[in-house]
Amino acid sequence: MAEQTQLENRAAAGYLRELLLKPGRYLDLWQCRVANPKADVINQMAVAEVIAEWLKSSDIRADQRVAPYQLRDVVAGALTGNLLSDRSLQLFIEAFAFSDHEAERLRHLRAGSKKIRVLSGSHAIPIETELDIDREFGKRRHRTVSLHDHVHVGRDRRIERGRTIQVIEAIAPNVDRIPFLCDTNVLTLEVGQGGKTLTEQVRRIGDNVFLTEILLARSLDTGETSTLEYWVTYRFPGNHADPAEREFRRAVVRQIDNFDIRVEFDPECVPSQIFWARWDGVEGAVVEREAVSLDREYSAHRYLSFLEATVVGFYWQWGLEHIESRLATDRTRGDGRS
Repeated sequence: MAEQTQLENRAAAGYLRELLLKPGRYLDLWQCRVANPKADVINQMAVAEVIAEWLKSSDIRADQRVAPYQLRDVVAGALTGNLLSDRSLQLFIEAFAFSDHEAERLRHLRAGSKKIRVLSGSHAIPIETELDIDREFGKRRHRTVSLHDHVHVGRDRRIERGRTIQVIEAIAPNVDRIPFLCDTNVLTLEVGQGGKTLTEQVRRIGDNVFLTEILLARSLDTGETSTLEYWVTYRFPGNHADPAEREFRRAVVRQIDNFDIRVEFDPECVPSQIFWARWDGVEGAVVEREAVSLDREYSAHRYLSFLEATVVGFYWQWGLEHIESRLATDRTRGDGRS
């Protein structure tokens, strides 16, 4: 029992570290207090200062307020998972003002949910790994009857999270799982309706391609269908000049029926232009594009009845790309002259 609790704490601590290292507001909140920050290293005293300041500004009694050095053990215990309690987890949630869905994932991980996994993938699926995928999956055992992607782009112009509803049909007996490929900067995967848990391992099956499996709530016989719901969160560096951070694509290795995609933007940060596009494979250029407009909910939407061996999706422009590109060039030139 104690060993299981330790595993759960470490899972929650892993996600907590990822949140604090994810480029954006949480990272900025503690890193601005560090004279010489190091990549992928959390300064625990800086984190303690954030929590101490939050305690000072909150409504708790004066005798319960502490100095940053008094929080060193709390911070260290939480970030390693060795001493992660509900109370210490709540301190992080409130001091850093984690979003509701992030706070819920932290609590679920600590509670031992096997429906959430912290993943670390990279960019899109290279075409040359298709044979690797076939070897790993074996003979196809299900088909996708319908797929709905709903993606949210946050106020900081980063893709934050996505919700997918997928209806599958078994084309073989005893189908009890489906594969999940990491094809972008995936941080977490959480399964809901139709899913029971996630497999323990995240396997690398090709260059920058990672695989886990979603175990179904029940096994399917040939012809039976099931609806799956899952959520994905992302970790992008925040380089708005990088085209990869201004697009959401669906790469279809085999085929999908009834594909529906929606990309929703924060009302306070909408793109200057957005296009529906088809790419020449995941590493190729755009071969077709169509300018589209956002609806009243600040989202772009497209429905297709059938997809096979293609890459489609939306890409957008903020109107800042040429400025940021010029600044990056100027900085590079400046470094060269110094």
